[in-house]
Amino acid sequence: MSSYKHVNFAWDDAKAASLDPVARLIYRSNLLGSDQRITNTGGGNTSSKLTEKDPLTGQPTEVLWVKGSGGDLRTSTRENFSSLYQQKLLAMQSLYGARPDKGLKAPAEDDMVGMQAHATFNLNPRPSSIDTPLHSFLPGKHVDHMHPNAIISIAASRNCEKLTREIFGGEMAYVPWMRPGFELGLAMQEIARKNPKTQAIMMGQHGFISWDDDEKKCYTWTLDCIEKAAAYIEAKYQAKGGDATAFGGAKYQSLDAAKRAEVFAAILPWLRGQVSQQKRFIGTVQDDEKILRFVNSKDAARLAELGTSCPDHFLRTKIKPLYVDWNPQAEDVAALRKKLAAGLEAYRKDYAAYYAKCKHANSPAMRDPNPTVVLIPGVGMVAWGKDKSESRVTAEFYNCAVEVMRGAEAIDEYIALSQQEAFDIEYWLLEEAKLKRMPAEKELARQVIIVVGAGSGIGKETAHRLVKDGAHLVCVDMKLETAQATASELTAKLGLGIGVAGSGISNCGPAIGLACNITDRASVRAMLDQVALAYGGFDSICVTAGVFWPSDTTGHIPDDKWAFTFGVNVTGSYIVGDEAFRTWKEQGLKGSLVLTTSANAAVAKKGSVAYDTSKAAANHLVREMAMELAPLVRVNGVAPATVVQGSAMFPRERVIGSLAKYNIPFKDDEATESLVGKLAQFYADRTLTKSPITPADQAEAYFLLVSSRLSKTTGQIVTVDGGLHEAFLR
Repeated sequence: MSSYKHVNFAWDDAKAASLDPVARLIYRSNLLGSDQRITNTGGGNTSSKLTEKDPLTGQPTEVLWVKGSGGDLRTSTRENFSSLYQQKLLAMQSLYGARPDKGLKAPAEDDMVGMQAHATFNLNPRPSSIDTPLHSFLPGKHVDHMHPNAIISIAASRNCEKLTREIFGGEMAYVPWMRPGFELGLAMQEIARKNPKTQAIMMGQHGFISWDDDEKKCYTWTLDCIEKAAAYIEAKYQAKGGDATAFGGAKYQSLDAAKRAEVFAAILPWLRGQVSQQKRFIGTVQDDEKILRFVNSKDAARLAELGTSCPDHFLRTKIKPLYVDWNPQAEDVAALRKKLAAGLEAYRKDYAAYYAKCKHANSPAMRDPNPTVVLIPGVGMVAWGKDKSESRVTAEFYNCAVEVMRGAEAIDEYIALSQQEAFDIEYWLLEEAKLKRMPAEKELARQVIIVVGAGSGIGKETAHRLVKDGAHLVCVDMKLETAQATASELTAKLGLGIGVAGSGISNCGPAIGLACNITDRASVRAMLDQVALAYGGFDSICVTAGVFWPSDTTGHIPDDKWAFTFGVNVTGSYIVGDEAFRTWKEQGLKGSLVLTTSANAAVAKKGSVAYDTSKAAANHLVREMAMELAPLVRVNGVAPATVVQGSAMFPRERVIGSLAKYNIPFKDDEATESLVGKLAQFYADRTLTKSPITPADQAEAYFLLVSSRLSKTTGQIVTVDGGLHEAFLR
């Protein structure tokens, strides 16, 4: 085609010519994967049959390079591709044909996946995909298997075969639904043999596959097929009335953006607790125009109940979402929660019945019966996953499912996979084996931890320490820019992941930065609501924020600064804990609150009376709040000795003042780093370990207290002071 409206043509001849054959396969794959209208995250695969030198014989041999198990086309590199001897793969057909149980999906079909390893070329460690036979057995040198919404709309239509002929004529053949694997590869091979001019096959309820002997022509042909399908659908869609009549037209109206955010903030922590009864989930909210058009529609309940069609979709979204028939114009949030509770109970029972009906003797145990997608009229969608990236991809996949339903309903009638076929994909033993091979989750995986004071010093170091063990971090500071700076550092380390269009803050990564004044209850509540919109809720809070107001030459500070010191160091911590407890109770999930006190709380000395007494009060606040928040939330404190390095409470002027106070020699023009080192060593020399206390030392204590390692510890103060004997208990 000369131009494209529904896909992006991005092939660059000069770029392609500069690459070796395998690199051109990767280039083609990245181009296809970069357009979500062509294929979804992690979906689809590509291949090229190339001539390589056999490392044993030195002779040229044909090698199939094909995207291996796992990975995403958009970001795939050479390491994501398997390489196999093409002739050995073809020779496996006689082995499959000799099996007495040929045609059965198990064990013959699954056994062939293991046999593919015997065809590995050049010791390539990347496991081959279940789709490998599809690429090997088709005649084209270059093969693309994609999952475009437009194509799946046809594949998921009741009259798929007829529509394929109508739209593509003889250019695309048709194969009814078969689970990917050896048998499907054989069926495709037979289709290509009987129809040598055909270079594409519609895969019922799945997607399509296309091929050519020229890689650019293969890429272009893939786009041509998608463009033709999308243009056909859009013409039919507009002829039926377009958006105004989509999904049967509107049944409900959307709430305005502010009200939607208010509703989400009110229900998300409770909902997170409900779906996290087996394992904790992280949420993603979406309320853009397209998802609202669907959830508000007359047909939403019917289509949601049918579930998704493409296997790639329901492996993420489960066999179907939970749709809650709530009237946003006539019912309140209490009614919504009641309907959600009833819907969740019914969903779990329905899922258990689905498992009982479809399971086999060797099926894996039933997985978590809670929904991963929740649809609410007037408000939008909530998607759940083990981490933020997964929940965003779950949302992306249900968006794809909605687009597929829109297209199928525009041209025909949408149908879903049968429950048994869906079950056999969801509980496929090969899929189970893949899950078991995945590395163990990190210690703080599935946790959302708020660090107040994350803009600098101990707070920033704590945020970096917690994210190393898998936590999602909410970096909070008085100044938004410093909070966001820390969040940006964490996100750069971890990668943002792939997102969807949605409600502002919900379209975030593994860390966010928020501003908050902890002495203002309304500010704290607003911050916690933002956390709910971003992740669905939270698990632990570390309050590292604190202030030290230096005294004047007489050793006193103004009365308002005394109140300010207690306001931040004591009242602020109380407000955070008290306000957060409302959310913790809503969730019903155990949590941890860690406050920052000080070794000064136990050591009386001159010149810091407001700070020291505020920290003594904070010590007792830990004990009082441990009583108040038990048994749901553990409350502990970390008591550092003086931390000079990286502390916002030690600007150059205060360091110089302290050096003068303790008669430590220094020069006026001496570098700040040198001055800080001198003061830090002075404090270290007063301890038993003789080592300066660093923010990293404190961060380790916060990690221990929010982890499960000290799960029976509450109401305690953990000192990290290098052994300051003046602070020993007495």
